[in-house]
Amino acid sequence: MTRTTDAPGILGKNELATLDALATEAARPDLGNLDCLSTSEIVRILVEGQASALAAAQAVVPQLAAAADVVAAQLEKGGRLFYVGAGTSGRLAVLDAAECPPTFGSSPDTVVALMAGGETANTHAIEGAEDDAGAGADALRSQGLTAADVVVGIAASGRTAYVVGALRYARDIGAPTIAIVNNAGSPVAGVAEQAIELLTGPEVIAGSTRLSAGTAQKIALSTLSTAVMVRLGKTYGPYMIDMRASNLKLRRRALRMIQLITNADEDTAVRTLNDADGSLKTAVVALLANCSVPEAKRRLDLAGGRVRRAVAAP
Repeated sequence: MTRTTDAPGILGKNELATLDALATEAARPDLGNLDCLSTSEIVRILVEGQASALAAAQAVVPQLAAAADVVAAQLEKGGRLFYVGAGTSGRLAVLDAAECPPTFGSSPDTVVALMAGGETANTHAIEGAEDDAGAGADALRSQGLTAADVVVGIAASGRTAYVVGALRYARDIGAPTIAIVNNAGSPVAGVAEQAIELLTGPEVIAGSTRLSAGTAQKIALSTLSTAVMVRLGKTYGPYMIDMRASNLKLRRRALRMIQLITNADEDTAVRTLNDADGSLKTAVVALLANCSVPEAKRRLDLAGGRVRRAVAAP
């Protein structure tokens, strides 16, 4: 496949100077003697510096909610959620995508993270990978992106060419696009249909966006994916009803949830979970609706996997 590489990035050479003015690149004037402080003072400053991450996430609750509605609607239609990022942002996306299947029982193909530089970049820096806009488009193209999918681009600077290229390709395909960035008025936010700007400001270590910017992104990503899964019926109240009981700890957790939700005794919970082949939500529906396991499965199928609807079904 022949394509054009947009290096050194989506910005022209003259415009690259604007990177120096980014809030996430700025140095805090009050920390000129950081390396001279005691360890306890350094740790205190680093911990307190994370406060801006929570404040930034709280400021964009409406935008996160709107994004969750868009993602849930696409996934409800059988679409997929693609995260696209580079460096710290990409690794946080990989982490969030990896945690969805064990937590919510979702398919590994439902939430997919695409990292500039490929899988090797998860543990090693791939020089120049984030500056390749064509590679961002190619990554989505190789996944067979369609208009039923949704793409979330994550970039602290808001100027990562790989992410901009991916978002532009997604828009051309007709897939909804969302940006998560840590600077205002960025190219990444400009090319996406929805923007979530986490304005965390200067880092304790200037330019190290693995600190408060990364923490804010982690909050945003886990909030987004969790809200989506709640909307899709992957929870019942505060319980992760679709989790996979893949080890002893999780099986014990599943049994405890069955008992808390249904008031069943332990023997009944164990027997019903076994009859349901380890499906927590099937066991819960069978007990709450006082029906057989096959009937519980039928009800769940008709209810789109939502426990409350399945229990209420005639």
